[in-house]
Amino acid sequence: MSFIQIVLLGAIAGFTIYFGLPVGRIQAIGDKTRSFLSMASAGILLFLLIDIFGNLSRPITDALQQASSGKANYAGFFLLLIISLVGLGGGLIGLTLFEQRFMRIRGPVDSVKSHTRLALMIATGLGLHNFSEGLAIGQSAGRGEIAFAALLIIGFGLHNATEGFGIVGPLMGSKPSWGFLGLAGLVGGGPTFLGTMVGYYLLSTPMSVLFLSLAAGALLYILGELFHVARRGEAKFQIGWGLFVGFVFAYLTDLVLIAAGV
Repeated sequence: MSFIQIVLLGAIAGFTIYFGLPVGRIQAIGDKTRSFLSMASAGILLFLLIDIFGNLSRPITDALQQASSGKANYAGFFLLLIISLVGLGGGLIGLTLFEQRFMRIRGPVDSVKSHTRLALMIATGLGLHNFSEGLAIGQSAGRGEIAFAALLIIGFGLHNATEGFGIVGPLMGSKPSWGFLGLAGLVGGGPTFLGTMVGYYLLSTPMSVLFLSLAAGALLYILGELFHVARRGEAKFQIGWGLFVGFVFAYLTDLVLIAAGV
């Protein structure tokens, strides 16, 4: 499979995020339903964060085991550990600074503007994560593992379709414009395409660790914002159920992919 074919398939895997975005234009919902859907979005992101940490820790623990058994020195382990900590801090603090500097809301702050900003932040965090997914696709293809790369494309494509809902969860009831949904999808899904191109020619475990840790830090910040918004409401019951349903939905989706061999 050629570079062009792999990149095109990587683009498809990233832009399946658009499948879930139109749900955000549904207007006829109440505050309690909005709280439920927003926290369902948080549940999806929470599972994704746990999944990211699992993938992030694997190369680090492998390097530690190699060093402990004398098969390698500790320099590789400490390098990956430092990269992961820098990436985690960079994703968490960097997204905070990015919001304060570039995403300030001008004029009176209402719930629509606040939720719109939060949706863009979610898309940004998912974009970092999806870049690392693109790296995995490109690196697999670059090593000649075409069958595995194809499975990754299918799996990530299905998974990214659920991420679209994760972005628009806080927007339910406000009917965002098609232009905004297009931008959010580009920010969240486009990096899969870019990561595929980079990963095809640059086979680098440290780079993969860096972008996974950046994504983890960004999602930590976003989850903090989602929980902060949820605490302002009175729908405690809907908030709890929404978080549970979103997490279970993402978990079951992941199990389906594992069963398919992805």
